[in-house]
Amino acid sequence: MKQTLLALTLIISLISKADEGMWLPQLLNAMNMKDMKKNGLKLTAEQIYSVNKSSIKDAIVQFAGGCTAEIVSDQGLILTNHHCGYSAIAYHSTVEKDYLTNGFWAMNKKEEVYTPNLNATIIQRIEDVTAKVLKGITANSTESKKDSITKANMKALEKEAIAGTHYEAFIKPFFYGNEYYLFVVETFKDVRMVGAPPSSIGKFGGESDNWMWPRHNADFSVFRIYANKDNKPAEYSADNVPYKPKHVIPISLKGYNQGDFTMVYGFPGRTQEYLSSYAVDMIMNESDPLKVALREKRLNIMNADMLQSDAVRIAYATKYASIANYYKKWMGEMNGLKNYDAVAKKQLFENKFSAAVNADPLKKEKYGNIFPQLQKVYSEYKTLSKQVDYYSECLLAIDAFNYARFFITLNNELKKKQKGATNTYETTLAEYKKLGFFKNYNKPTDIKICEAMLNEYIKGVSSNNRPYVLDSFIVANNNDAKKITEFLFSNTNFVDKEKAETMLNDYEKYTNLYERDPVYFLTSAIVKYYSNSVFPQFQYDEREINELQKLYLQGQKELFKDKKFYPDANSTLRVAYGKVNNYKPKDGVEYNYYTTLEGIMEKYIANDEEFDVPTKLKDLYNKKDYGPYANKDGKLQVAFTASNHTTGGNSGSPVFNAKGQLIGTNFDRNWEGTMSDIMYNPNQCRNIVLDVRYTLFVIDKFAGAGYLLNEMKLVK
Repeated sequence: MKQTLLALTLIISLISKADEGMWLPQLLNAMNMKDMKKNGLKLTAEQIYSVNKSSIKDAIVQFAGGCTAEIVSDQGLILTNHHCGYSAIAYHSTVEKDYLTNGFWAMNKKEEVYTPNLNATIIQRIEDVTAKVLKGITANSTESKKDSITKANMKALEKEAIAGTHYEAFIKPFFYGNEYYLFVVETFKDVRMVGAPPSSIGKFGGESDNWMWPRHNADFSVFRIYANKDNKPAEYSADNVPYKPKHVIPISLKGYNQGDFTMVYGFPGRTQEYLSSYAVDMIMNESDPLKVALREKRLNIMNADMLQSDAVRIAYATKYASIANYYKKWMGEMNGLKNYDAVAKKQLFENKFSAAVNADPLKKEKYGNIFPQLQKVYSEYKTLSKQVDYYSECLLAIDAFNYARFFITLNNELKKKQKGATNTYETTLAEYKKLGFFKNYNKPTDIKICEAMLNEYIKGVSSNNRPYVLDSFIVANNNDAKKITEFLFSNTNFVDKEKAETMLNDYEKYTNLYERDPVYFLTSAIVKYYSNSVFPQFQYDEREINELQKLYLQGQKELFKDKKFYPDANSTLRVAYGKVNNYKPKDGVEYNYYTTLEGIMEKYIANDEEFDVPTKLKDLYNKKDYGPYANKDGKLQVAFTASNHTTGGNSGSPVFNAKGQLIGTNFDRNWEGTMSDIMYNPNQCRNIVLDVRYTLFVIDKFAGAGYLLNEMKLVK
């Protein structure tokens, strides 16, 4: 009995960490309010989330499908990150109007520019529908039967939830399918760019500073949501008007101090906090290292070409930033996991869990075989995972292959049309014509990437794990990636802009040319091989792992009834809370919790791609012309760190003080803490936040767009 109690104590100490968690806002009252109040919160649960009254949740926006934004005016003005608005800024940029380099500021609403396919989504309500989703499932139901019942119930519930409304609805599983929640949302399709600082401010520090602290970039951009005259979502129209929100976030000019309460509200993308030691070992020692190595080669090639040409720089800006972001994240993640001795800690937890399970015959029968089964599945899964990584990070890293992949779907739809079957050929063709592939493509760069990636593929993937057609190419050319690349690019029409667009504009006439094209032929064989020989077993193993993880979490909840479990992030609305705090990245080093404009000038390197500073910003610094945005000591703070648990998707999330006032915009994590997607280390995990006062300073003093501040609720 004493040993069992000791085991329980050790387990609880391992899984209960300060400031950890991404909590569903509608459950705060039941789960977290006491702890949040204890840490300084002055709000009620209903002020944070309410269905029937205006609450903060009504001002939290899912931006562009993968970021967060916050509504800061009663005219639909929203703040998000510069890197979240980056693709929109790049879309409107040309060599002549280089908004990436020079920034963009609309000085009135008529100058705000619409960006196609840019959406803003606001949550209306969240509902626990677990019992309804699982209705009809019995102990004797097979896995396939459970799946079909679950899907049918979800579809019916989603349809019922929005009947007679303009809303949309979706249901997502939580805790590996132990719980299900319904989300009813309103999606606005007319979103216009209002302002963005030049990259020398918004991306100051570039990739060198990405995921790092101390940080000095004003990572923000400004957009506006438009609606029809009834304040409802509508397609873009000159007749649309600024959206009138249910709630507007007030902005604090008072700043913050170390130890102050902070709350992040947003749409975190994906975490995997409850993984087994087998999964962590695979990620840390196999998957992350491989993906980092492959991306590094691509980035080096792209960077060299971007430095040689402004046209290439603009064309590849978004793509490069996207590739580089996770390249550095994965690098920090694997290093953080190693430094934290993550596998050993997971194994310790598993040993204690097993000891507690084995002490109870009924629990042993139910949960006693989880780890042996996980070990067995992962022995196969990690081999398949490596193949999938080479497919996505190597073969599909070649733009010509990726572009050709689209036409496999188009060809299939055309064949259905020719047979008189139901098809989506016309709509698919129209979508492909709007892709604008060549706007962001440079053939010489792709040739270099193709050779490099094929070379890595040849070295890393054995002959028996390759598509037959690709392997035949490789063997026939004596493993010479350069020779294969030269043949492909000398004989394809896919990467010749004029020929490709001519063929696409009269697609049915040129179908045979596409099918005989070596890039199409090879890509088709690659996709077919992975679709038939790799993904089915890979997905089967994933489902088996998911079921074991589901059982594993059931066991944890049964054993530790006093523990409050938070669900993994899955791009749904969450609250995280913590405190403004510094950290010590390694022995003998301690970082302050905030940075200032002085730090920008210390990093300044004239004419450097990453660390140059605009003349006007230097002038404002030299004059100390900071307006009302500086501290009492006269310093202008740029960014700060806090202990909120965040991940991708939290980019652009508002960071609140105890009173629910905006003090900053979340934009990153520290490199040492990127492991928080898998294991949260309270001593190392920090979110990085842009001080809202620096945002206002840039808008007002630097850009001269201070009229925007007139819309905002500024609290002094």
